Amino acid sequence: MRDLRKKVRIAVIVLLALVFTVSLAMFVRQSLTYRAGQETYAEAEELVGLPDLEELLPPVEEPEETEPEETATSAEEPAPVVEDPYARTLQSMDFTALREVNSDVLGWIVIPGTVISYPLVQGADNQYYLKHTWKKQASAVGAIFLEYQNSPDLSDFNTIVYGHRMNNGSMFASLKEYKKQSWWKDHPCVYITDDNGSHTYEIFAAYEVSTSGAAYQLGFPNEESRQAFLDDCVSRSVIDTGIAPTVRDQILTLSTCTGNGHATRWVVQARLSGEV
Repeated sequence: MRDLRKKVRIAVIVLLALVFTVSLAMFVRQSLTYRAGQETYAEAEELVGLPDLEELLPPVEEPEETEPEETATSAEEPAPVVEDPYARTLQSMDFTALREVNSDVLGWIVIPGTVISYPLVQGADNQYYLKHTWKKQASAVGAIFLEYQNSPDLSDFNTIVYGHRMNNGSMFASLKEYKKQSWWKDHPCVYITDDNGSHTYEIFAAYEVSTSGAAYQLGFPNEESRQAFLDDCVSRSVIDTGIAPTVRDQILTLSTCTGNGHATRWVVQARLSGEV
């Protein structure tokens, strides 16, 4: 009996040692993958000349000048001017160096105040950049990429952009924070910069949806179908932004994993509000 107990203890110790060794190997491998990914995307920032956005203030509506009382009704007041320093600064980026490395580069996507700041690429399908970086290097980090069926000039009614939810908080991981109203208030806009300038998208919805849900719809035959799409997006949102997109707007749908299996995705949606 004593020998049997001793053998059992040895077997348990060996098993635990194996589990520890495998876990450690997986941890080291994951850490190396994350580090390589960070270096790859840091290189992209240098090549594109990414400006420093940390010291910029969010767009501020300039106060209207007060006219003398006797002339206040002489003419209609002009609309307030809204200055967006992010869009103005981002349009200075040059994508030539990035495209010398990878011609699939369309531009750059950034949400100020978050880690989301990456090259935007588009492949021949939606599988390749799940496992390859913007430099086409095999990696679990992947890339931030445009739906392959979308127009590369972002002109579709619903433009979809995909990215992984990495455990180290990189790529599209911080999109999960849009479950909180306060996070949306502090990070209300998405910027995509390409050869046509810097496009400012106002976030209006965030929610979990089926992988076959309406959020991934691309074809819209008429205004009624567009309105039905928008109504569905707003009704599903877990945050209340007060923004009411219209059928004349262009929608940006950011999609990532939920961390709860493969049947659903977490999406954050925004509307194109203006261009520089």
